[in-house]
Amino acid sequence: MSKVLAVVNQKGGVGKTTTAINLAAALALEGLPCLLVDCDPQANSTGGLGFPRDESRISIYDLLIGSNTVQEALQPTEIETLKLIPSSKNLIGATIELINLERREYRLREALAAVREEYPFIVLDCPPALDLLTLNALVAADGLLVPMQAEYFALEGISELMNTLDRVSQAFNPALALEGVLLTMYDDRTNLSQQVTDNLKNFFGDKLLKTTIPRNVRLAEAPSHGKSVLVYDPRSRGAESYHELAVELLERNNMESPRAKKRKAAAAQGDVKVRFWPYTK
Repeated sequence: MSKVLAVVNQKGGVGKTTTAINLAAALALEGLPCLLVDCDPQANSTGGLGFPRDESRISIYDLLIGSNTVQEALQPTEIETLKLIPSSKNLIGATIELINLERREYRLREALAAVREEYPFIVLDCPPALDLLTLNALVAADGLLVPMQAEYFALEGISELMNTLDRVSQAFNPALALEGVLLTMYDDRTNLSQQVTDNLKNFFGDKLLKTTIPRNVRLAEAPSHGKSVLVYDPRSRGAESYHELAVELLERNNMESPRAKKRKAAAAQGDVKVRFWPYTK
């Protein structure tokens, strides 16, 4: 089984790139080969994994215009099971160039088809806009993961995103569905967070993920070191939250990771260690 998840929200600053990087890393650290695709011209996922800006490097831009294959664009990361397809500022012009190309909405989907079965999860980091780049990601995806803050402005934008999901599924990708809504930068001590959470539960039901991502200094620091927070500080609350998110998504998709199998085997043998916070997995 292979699943392509587009991390998308047209509102900026909600934690899309942080979620894309750290979810991909958490899945990879569970022993599952994972591919992170940076679809944003800002290339923050690329930089967040330690890759300096290099416009001569083969990137997602080259895949979309058809000048290179996905195998040529793959970059290894410090996590053995995690690969990256980087972005570049060349992607800014891709929206204009794609207009005159055949099957312009399907370019990313067709490019990824060559390696899709090699990765149980492919994570797409989308730009904060509903443009042709995001449309390519939505057509390539099986599910949408929507990070959002627990604030009312975020609620206003979510209806527009759901309308876009309906239009794309009807016109281009009937299999596209909402994977889940993820609350980020979450503070459960405030009344506003509780109210927004209740509203989202009423609207989305079980599509609102149980895992929430708290505000965490280590999460903010990790990209400046070119690392996922699970590598930068695996004992932090941010790292633990993204590990929980990975486990929740695996359970929702009825998938068991190699690491989960080891944990289950250890528990069956009674080899379970008591853990105290802060702790590593």
